[in-house]
Order: sequence, then C-alpha cells, then structure tokens
Amino acid sequence: MLLDRDVYCLLGLPIDSTSLDKAVSQIVDAVCAQEPFFLSTPNLNFVVAAQSDRDFYNSVVSSDFVVADGMPLIWVAKLLGLPFKERVAGSTLFHKLQNAQVEKTIRIFFFGGEQGVAKLAHEQLNSTSSSVESCGFHDPGFVPLAEMSSINLINKINKARPDFVLVALGAKKGQAWIQANRAHIAAPVISHLGAVINFGAGYILRAPECWQNLGLEWVWRIKQEPTLWRRYWSDGLCFSRMLLLQVFPLAIYDRVLLMRYRHQQGYQVEEEHDSRLKLTVSGIISADEMKQLKLILEETIVRFSSDIVINCSKLRYIDSAFIGTLLLYQEELNQRGRDLTLTQVNKTIRRILSFNNVLKRFEIL
Repeated sequence: MLLDRDVYCLLGLPIDSTSLDKAVSQIVDAVCAQEPFFLSTPNLNFVVAAQSDRDFYNSVVSSDFVVADGMPLIWVAKLLGLPFKERVAGSTLFHKLQNAQVEKTIRIFFFGGEQGVAKLAHEQLNSTSSSVESCGFHDPGFVPLAEMSSINLINKINKARPDFVLVALGAKKGQAWIQANRAHIAAPVISHLGAVINFGAGYILRAPECWQNLGLEWVWRIKQEPTLWRRYWSDGLCFSRMLLLQVFPLAIYDRVLLMRYRHQQGYQVEEEHDSRLKLTVSGIISADEMKQLKLILEETIVRFSSDIVINCSKLRYIDSAFIGTLLLYQEELNQRGRDLTLTQVNKTIRRILSFNNVLKRFEIL
C-alpha cells in the first residue's frame, strides 16, 4: 500500500523522509523479494518540471519510493522543519549499493546515455564491483519514446535477467519511458539515474564531496558540461519564485498556526456513505497523528469501491505529512479508477495547500 510510507510534501511533491542507508536497504530488499520498486530521485530540475508537466508529476507520485536528491530540497526541508536529515543523491546511492553487503550479486542493466557511454559504464562496473555487476546495456539513441519501447527491446532487457534497470534518458523522457514500460519489465527495481552512467563510465567526474555539501555541485557540472547552464539558470529562476511566493510564506504561516494551536491537538473523522463515501475530517492534523489516520484512509480504500469526498470545513490545521499522504491516497484511488474530491475547503486550509504548491493537484468543490 502506497500510504505505508513516512512521506512529506516538499515543494509540491510527496517525498520520503529517509536516509542513504535506508534507501540502499529498500533496494536490496526489493531485489531479494523480487518485488516491483520504482525509485524516483527528485532534484530541483524534477521539482520545476513537475510544475507544468502533469505526466512527469504523475511519474513521481506513482513511484514506490521518492528521495530528495539535491541540496536545495534539503535546505527547504530544514527551513520548514521537516525531518529530512540528509540528501540521498542517486549517484551516492548507487555507489553505496556497489559496496553493500548482499546475499547475491545485484545485476544491473544500463539503458540510455550518450553513444558508447553505457558500454563503458558496463565494463567499468564489472571491473571494480563485487556486490553489483552489469548484465547488459543499450543505447537507444535520440529516437521517439515508442521506438525505444518496442517488444524486441523490452525482451532484450528481460533476457539479460537484471535486478535493476538503470535508466539515463534525461529526466522527463526517462520517467516517461519507465511509466510506459515498467509493467512489462521483469526487473524488480527501476530508476532514472542519468548521471550515474556518465560517472560510472568516467565520461565526467563527480564534484568533490565538499562541493556537494555546499550545494555547489551544479557549478562543477557546468564546468564539465557548459551546455547545462541554461537549464540551471531556468531552474534557478523558478526556484527563486517558489521561495518568495510559497516557501518563505509557508514557513511563516505554519509557525503562526502552530503557535495558535499549540495547546490543541487531535482530529476526528466522521463517515457517511451513499453513492460516494463522504469523510468529514475536523481538528488539527500533524505528523504525530498520521499513523492512525493512514490506517483509516487505507481502510476506506479496502472497504469501499466508490469515489471519496473529504469535507474540510472543520479542519483548522494540516501539515506537510498529511498533504504528502493525501497525494498518495489520491494516487491509490486513481489507480483503482476512483476519484478524490475535497469540499468546503476553508481559507486556512486552502492557503496551506497553495503554499505547499498542491492546490491545483486536487479537485476542490
């Protein structure tokens, strides 16, 4: 169940509060159990792209695990008081996986990268790692999504029997390719980790750790790949607007509300069912109450097959833990062909949703 995660809404995306070690363990566990595991690693570029591209946003919210790859995300999380202790960069995650203690070698298939780079990453990995090995690679080139999703190509990947398909096609195209083909790929783990192939092949060098910790890895990347400056410039402008119009106002507004309700806590859920399940949620909802509320929401998915309406008129406060869970709840319903609607959303809740950049994600009546 998607709701069984410690997730928070951060810059409009539901992101798991986790550590590098836990993320590695999640991958290893998925490989051992041969269970589907779609990992997304949002950085600032993901956040910006998700603003205008609904399909790209859907690829993140439908992932099995989402980690914060990018220091700006961690800085924002700390400003908002969210429990994100460290950046979980895709490149660091893969490096850690290469040195993990595993019962059997994890088989990797490299898909994408510039011409010849996937082959170099394949050869380099097999000459340096013992816990991870490359079982194949393919560079589809600059072709349409449909052409790189052919039955023959999917069969090529599956015949290699990988445990982990590592995709490098550019964030938007990579996430779209995963969404289109994940159901047909036998490998349990799949993730778009574009820079990993370049780093693994030695095609480009990763920034020194001190640069990474200071959030200056983008400067190092521009030095090696000058054409990236346009993307970083555009992302930086969008991020600046988000800081001014959403992040800083949310940090202030959230603190004001917490002071106002510091001696109050708890919520109630009232249930009414006709053609749709109607939930009236009242009170104050924060991360401390989420465990029980998740059980209630999960129960509604199992017990009922109708669309669901949540009446928000009596809600006084919600935090990013509830919003993140609500995004996953909506996704779970949508996967089952059902809809979620929020009604009678008061000004306070509407403002919180807007500052969290998710107001447009919900149908509100």
